[in-house]
Amino acid sequence: MSDILFMLGDVPVRTGAVLIAFGALALALLLSIAIVIARSGRRGTEMATAQASRADELEERLIDMMRTQAEATGRVDAMGKALAGRQAEMARAVSDRLDAVTHRVGQSMEQTTRNTMDSLRVLHERLGIIDNAHQNLTELTTQVTTLRDVLANKQSRGAFGQARMEAIVQDGMPKGSFAFQHTLPNGKRPDCVIFLPDQRPLCIDAKFPLEAMTALRDARTDDERKLGTQRLRADVMRHVTDIAGKYLIPGETQDTALMFVPSESVYAEIYDSFDDVIQKAYRARIVLVSPSLLMLAIQVMQQLLKDARMRDAADQVRIEVMNMMGDVERLRDRVNRLGSHFDQVSEDVRQVLISAGKIGKRAMRIEELDFSKDGAAEETPRIVEPVEPTVFSPQFARKIQAGE
Repeated sequence: MSDILFMLGDVPVRTGAVLIAFGALALALLLSIAIVIARSGRRGTEMATAQASRADELEERLIDMMRTQAEATGRVDAMGKALAGRQAEMARAVSDRLDAVTHRVGQSMEQTTRNTMDSLRVLHERLGIIDNAHQNLTELTTQVTTLRDVLANKQSRGAFGQARMEAIVQDGMPKGSFAFQHTLPNGKRPDCVIFLPDQRPLCIDAKFPLEAMTALRDARTDDERKLGTQRLRADVMRHVTDIAGKYLIPGETQDTALMFVPSESVYAEIYDSFDDVIQKAYRARIVLVSPSLLMLAIQVMQQLLKDARMRDAADQVRIEVMNMMGDVERLRDRVNRLGSHFDQVSEDVRQVLISAGKIGKRAMRIEELDFSKDGAAEETPRIVEPVEPTVFSPQFARKIQAGE
């Protein structure tokens, strides 16, 4: 126990001291452990109490959670039912909308189909019109080609101008007042003559200076235009000279003849650009006329013939007027006799009305059993004038005679 175990500095450490130190240390440890155990037990109790209270709180919270869950489940069920109802209503609304849309789409498609059919029908009609127009255009092209071929030939061109002149004359003049290819005293035969009131024929000859006019229109240079102008002037003056020399016979024909140009454009070109030719033709007593001017001249000559026929028939008109005046006098006499008969009938009717009035008054006296009045007084006539004139009254007859 007194043995020295080790030296701690200058102080020796003995075994007894070490054992005592270890015993004290062990005792301190035991006390510490006891304190710790005691404290641990108290803390465990507190913790158990805290856990029990927490368990109660958790149980309450669990109960609250169960109740909340139940309420949430009810709400979810209610929401499900509401959503199911809303879904059914939505499905019904969607179905109604789909039906309405289907109906509208059907109507729209039907209207579109109808409009399409109408448009197709109109398009078919338009295509038919276009087809007819194309056919007419083709026929017109053929006719223009034929007309160009006709006008290219001088004899055919002359026949065309003569045919057009004959159509105008036949449409405007009465039969017997004109003749085609009539032979004049000098043996010449103009295309047409019209017999005016003095029985001297007015000669008309158709000329068509198309070649010179075509050359003038196709000219591109000044020299070509000058040559075309000279050619057209020479052709027209040659025609004027031929007509004046062949168809103007003093005392046999009219002092003026007509040169018919069957084209308005050719006549307008000659009249506008060749005034000297027109003046020379006037001095030669040849008048150039286009189709429209020829129709106007035909109407003037028709009126002259009509006036001449009226002058020739003046005596017959006078006789017919005198006969008509005699008929009017006889009609006046017969109307006067009818008026006198009407006056007599009116007087007879007046007497009949007087007798009817007497009969009516007698009937009234008989109905009233009044026989005390003098019979002579009853025979006194009393005329009762009607308020308005009747058909058989003298006033109405006088109105008829007066012309009212």
